[in-house]
Amino acid sequence: MAKIIHNKSKCIGCGSCVALCPKFFEMGEEGTAHLKGAKINSETQNEELEIEEPDCAQDAAKICPAQCIVVEK
Repeated sequence: MAKIIHNKSKCIGCGSCVALCPKFFEMGEEGTAHLKGAKINSETQNEELEIEEPDCAQDAAKICPAQCIVVEK
């Protein structure tokens, strides 16, 4: 199991994560990326999603210019 953590407050809405990993990311109405099916961590306000395999999420984390995506294994 792995977990994707997306810090929406740092997201600049460039869309690179959506282009690289549409399995987990989409653009929201507010113009920033959104982690599909994620829950909001009440302490950090980050989006979090438990996943089986990191797949493209690791690539999205590496390419993100705002460095607002973390994949924990």
